[in-house]
Amino acid sequence: MTSHHLHLVSDATGETINSVARACLVQFEGIEPIEHVWSLIRTAGQMDKVLEGIDNHQGAVIYTIVNERLRQHLVEGCRKVGVPCIPVLDPVIGTLASYYGAEIKGRPGLQHALDSEYFNRMEAMNFALAHDDGQQFADLNAADVVLAGVSRTSKTPTCIYLANRGIKAANVPIVPGCPLPDELLEAEGPLVVGLTKDPESLVQVRKNRLRSMGESDDETDYVDINQVRDEVTMARRLFAAQGWPVIDVSRRSIEETAATIMGHYARSKEL
Repeated sequence: MTSHHLHLVSDATGETINSVARACLVQFEGIEPIEHVWSLIRTAGQMDKVLEGIDNHQGAVIYTIVNERLRQHLVEGCRKVGVPCIPVLDPVIGTLASYYGAEIKGRPGLQHALDSEYFNRMEAMNFALAHDDGQQFADLNAADVVLAGVSRTSKTPTCIYLANRGIKAANVPIVPGCPLPDELLEAEGPLVVGLTKDPESLVQVRKNRLRSMGESDDETDYVDINQVRDEVTMARRLFAAQGWPVIDVSRRSIEETAATIMGHYARSKEL
């Protein structure tokens, strides 16, 4: 592995630039970035400290700075040091501004403004936490999406991800021998999605879970491959009987699963 310094400079929290950097870096083998994160950079004095850090640990610079004066300060400083300085949002903002015929505001942190979208996300997050793992069936109809699945099919993290997108998601576990609540079977408001997973993968995840909790994974139906196969088969039959869309999460990341769910949800709203 070859180490390289990488400077991420942002006038906001740095979430956007971190996501972009990670999406790009996975394309390179044998490179280990040493990240220097500079967030909330909004004054010339702060930028001077950034440039000092870049000079001390020279490496590529990726930035999201909307203030023109600070941008030029950064670009000029990088030019003197001789390192590349990459504005990741410029192509997108410039193209959209041209297409819309609109003026660019140039104010930092607008994506984090406390607008109605922000409060919708917070409401969705509270809903997901209050309705995790089969809690509070009474108002299940208030959900946008309900995820059903056997244990360890990534229901909770997927709900949290959806909540961060403003979607109120609840999840209900499918447990052998325990009937599903009528509130779920009779729900008319939310989109119900079934999550499933390859039994072998499911057993491994469950074993890891038990070990992390300091519990034995010997002689328990929870990790018995035959029992788990029966669980998965039973759940799939239930999903088919209810006509719920099914997503196999065996080889999907949480983001990929959530994107598929959001696609189903968008189509359900069009009907």
